[in-house]
Amino acid sequence: MTRFAVIGGIYSNWRALETALADVARRKVDATFCLGDLGGFGPYPDRVFPLLQHAGVLSLQGNYDNSLAGGLADCQCGYTDPRDNYFARLSYDYTFRNTSPAHKAWLGTLPMSRRLDVNGTRLLLCHGSPRKINEFLWESTSPDAFLRYLLDGAGVDVLCVTHTGIKWHRDLGDGRHVINVGALGRPENDGTPRVWYAPYLAHHPAALTPLEDQQLAGLVMWIPAGLAFAAGALFLFAAWLRQSDRVTRYQSPPLVRSTGIR
Repeated sequence: MTRFAVIGGIYSNWRALETALADVARRKVDATFCLGDLGGFGPYPDRVFPLLQHAGVLSLQGNYDNSLAGGLADCQCGYTDPRDNYFARLSYDYTFRNTSPAHKAWLGTLPMSRRLDVNGTRLLLCHGSPRKINEFLWESTSPDAFLRYLLDGAGVDVLCVTHTGIKWHRDLGDGRHVINVGALGRPENDGTPRVWYAPYLAHHPAALTPLEDQQLAGLVMWIPAGLAFAAGALFLFAAWLRQSDRVTRYQSPPLVRSTGIR
């Protein structure tokens, strides 16, 4: 395997997932991995799982998936602000009610992490961090020494995570990288409707380019003003859920761009 794609943070946004998988298919990858959090925030969570299964995506458990499979009372999101926890509870309760028992059972079969060896480069794929499923690895609060500590503890060269929902890439030198692949299910609160995933390309047995395009080849998606997945929209979440027949619709096809970070 030399070419693969990594996605995460689906958040029940089956339309974004559908578009992403179509883009991945055009790239002729060897495999696609999902780093978890398949449910949450969006309506119709049961529409996500068949898309992943049909496409043969190798998925992991995120905190949301672990909670749904275990019948837990909350999403284990790891928030500290009471306001975040309030809206997270609304989202989780809705997702729990609208996820079928069969799909909850399937989520329970997913692994918590995956290890890959690509031409001698060791990779670890997980949801939050090697230490905890809901640990937030923010680019702004993760110094190089700490990231090296995580890589050393896990015994890997490349670490791929999601959870924060904000893409970033840190080249630590000597072929060592930490990459947050971003999220498909909602934008980054950056004032745009874009969502993200990461394709990888191993060029040569002696070197892995872990991020063919970390700016990644974004999926640039247009989301109607009446329905957004940005954090500000959470304040309208309760009212939005009552209108469960509303579905996210994109008004233009995705645009793909590459900046070729090496």
